[in-house]
Amino acid sequence: MKLDNIDGTKLREMLTSSVQFLDENKDIVDALNVFPVPDGDTGTNMSATLTSAAKEMGTANGASISEVANAISRGALKGARGNSGVILSQLFRGFAKGLEGKQNVNTLEYAEALKTGADTAYKAVMKPIEGTMLTVARVTAEEAIKIAKTDGNFISFYEKIVAVAKDTLDKTPDMLYALKEAGVVDSGGMGVLYILMGSSKALNGDFDYERFMIESKPEDVETQHAEVLDGDIKYQYCTEFLINDIYDHIKQGDIERLRSDIASYGDSMVFASDDDFIKVHVHTNDPGDVLQLGLKYGELSTIKIDNMKEQHRELGHIPHSDTAMPEKRIYKNKMGVVSVAIGQGIVSIFEDLMADYVVEGGQTMNPSIDDLLNAIDNVDAEEVFILPNNSNIILSAKQASEMSDRSIHVIPSKTIPQGLAAMIAYNPDMDVEVNIERMTKALDTVTTGQVTYAIRDTSIEDTIIKKDNIIGICNGQIVAVDTDISDAAEELIEKMIDISGGDFITIYYGEDIPEEDAEAIGETIEERYPDVDVEIYDGKQPIYYYIISIE
Repeated sequence: MKLDNIDGTKLREMLTSSVQFLDENKDIVDALNVFPVPDGDTGTNMSATLTSAAKEMGTANGASISEVANAISRGALKGARGNSGVILSQLFRGFAKGLEGKQNVNTLEYAEALKTGADTAYKAVMKPIEGTMLTVARVTAEEAIKIAKTDGNFISFYEKIVAVAKDTLDKTPDMLYALKEAGVVDSGGMGVLYILMGSSKALNGDFDYERFMIESKPEDVETQHAEVLDGDIKYQYCTEFLINDIYDHIKQGDIERLRSDIASYGDSMVFASDDDFIKVHVHTNDPGDVLQLGLKYGELSTIKIDNMKEQHRELGHIPHSDTAMPEKRIYKNKMGVVSVAIGQGIVSIFEDLMADYVVEGGQTMNPSIDDLLNAIDNVDAEEVFILPNNSNIILSAKQASEMSDRSIHVIPSKTIPQGLAAMIAYNPDMDVEVNIERMTKALDTVTTGQVTYAIRDTSIEDTIIKKDNIIGICNGQIVAVDTDISDAAEELIEKMIDISGGDFITIYYGEDIPEEDAEAIGETIEERYPDVDVEIYDGKQPIYYYIISIE
């Protein structure tokens, strides 16, 4: 069997097969954590991101590969969870850019789009690290271009690039010492491999299209319309146009400035440039101003301006309002805080410390970019601080801040204790810049400890760890291993004091720990360290028996 080209319909099949295949294997990806702790969520995050992409794919009209790829990109970004999900969304974003305007593609065009995807993902990460999913995506794309020059059959082409991805994944431990020491390959890279394997299954016929196709159901679409009809449309005019015959004096830097200038006029922007034209789509309240910007770069054609309020009135039979333009939202407060936390006890503490909105999430349950944007919308303040409280949520928070039209400040807290320290430093009566400085500095004033259990046998820095051993982690390093929870917690606290000093200890006990056990640990520590004050709180958090803070 030979397949020389793929269009949007085939791409739908490939992505849907990838969704199924990754979902079936996400637990394997989750387990590939460098630390053998039960909070590995790379597979879960990538699966959720991919599922969101597939649902959005169902809204794509037409069968061109460009339209389907753009829908996939939108869905992936909206549903991106965790660092791996955000990176995956950027892979799809670049991939869609590489397919812009195409009805169908051959293997070489497809491979070049994969390369654009990898390049886009690298740019999205401030400090790319080799030996991760980025490496697997990049090397696979580079080799795919070479393969495509001699193999135009998508079936054999895909089998070969899957082999490249597997070979690259197997080499990741040689690129990252932490992977080699833990005896695992990169989890995100494994997720990329499963996605490619799922697509290959769709190409070689091992795929049940009708059974596994994921599309928006009619009732879902009706619900989406209802939500739009019930809400306010911030930017009224859907504005699209092409800039043709670009003036000779226009350089790449000028085009980048145009992109930035147009983005400041609204949202939902699609901006694609080629040697001969620039394609612009934006929702704005000032279409005339946007067109004037475009006229500075070349001749305009295919101009289309739709009044989205008028369209939605007709769709929902909503009576006309006397107000032509949406009113600017007036916020009650100058500043507000969004915090991520899990465990009702910990959530309550953040609320007591004046967090305006707490997104429930954390380990194994990273909130999506959409979740964070929704939280921002629920804060009645001009300036909003976000406390991710988890290293795997920081990138999502930054993406949300870029997508929001509000003034958003991400304080890069990696743990619950860091987030609480930042909340204590927060003062809404002070200037924004002062709060940014105070909250950021507060992150370094605490040492974080966590007690959980091992999900597999491993060896880290000559420490032998058996499955179900109790592990004590201090600032990301395993410093205690025991078979008893209380003994491990006490040893961890002693190591934390040795490492960082401090005279104030806070212990948050989890949902599986009796209060008396936590109190007993506190009493033991106070007896051993008479100059140290210990406080105990019922955090009710899952996964971690204890979260410990030393200041």
